[in-house]
Amino acid sequence: MSIPNTVPAWTDEVLDFAQDLVGQARSIALRWFRHRPPIETKADASPVTVADRGVEEFLRAEITRRYPDHGLLGEEFGIQAGEAPVVWSIDPIDGTRSFITGNPLWGCLLAVLHEQRPLFGIIDIPSTGERWVGVRGRGSWLNGERCRTRTVTHLKDAILQATTPDIFAGADARAFERLSAAVHLRRFGGDCYAYALLASGMIDLVAEAGLMPYDYLALAPVIEEAGGVITDWQGQALSPKSDGRVLAAANADLHRQALEILAAQA
Repeated sequence: MSIPNTVPAWTDEVLDFAQDLVGQARSIALRWFRHRPPIETKADASPVTVADRGVEEFLRAEITRRYPDHGLLGEEFGIQAGEAPVVWSIDPIDGTRSFITGNPLWGCLLAVLHEQRPLFGIIDIPSTGERWVGVRGRGSWLNGERCRTRTVTHLKDAILQATTPDIFAGADARAFERLSAAVHLRRFGGDCYAYALLASGMIDLVAEAGLMPYDYLALAPVIEEAGGVITDWQGQALSPKSDGRVLAAANADLHRQALEILAAQA
């Protein structure tokens, strides 16, 4: 993939390496999928399996071997050199609850940040063999085919998705219900797959709360380069320091309308 000069000269090399890594990581995760791996509960009450840890250990080891001066931010093993100019964001299995229940819509998220801004993001879905790649200034692609978001511009015609209503509480839950009441259809499930569907023009909105940086950093280039918009609930660009509330939309018109509803007083 040839990358324009709007990104660093080393982008091609790192992107090729990243895609090779997630391809290798598929076999690690699939080895355990639907084979009932032991499940542990982390301090935040979320589940983790040997597959989560095995994938992240593999990715961290290979990245460090190839690029020892790069930083790492991962779900299972934390931050290493997080202030480095280049930082990799790793979510080894986004959708562990889906993984442990046999649902195929879980994925591996990998992003490279240059000076704290996502340069490219990868959403890899091992069970389906689908891979979305978004590169700043280059576009968004699903298995080599260009992705485009939908052109719906009115909330009343839009399809909204979130992983589960359980991620919302208090004022956030009320705001999500207001947004749900304004759209044509809402659906739950999918984890990172929902954002991939948005990039491919299948749905129009994703709203979530309580996310961590490794949950959303890889999503931003995929959605933005497909023509969509993804920010926090205040309309600010996502960064490692965002508050975990994420709104993705197929276009700026839908994004603006959704932000207004989320910000409205209950």
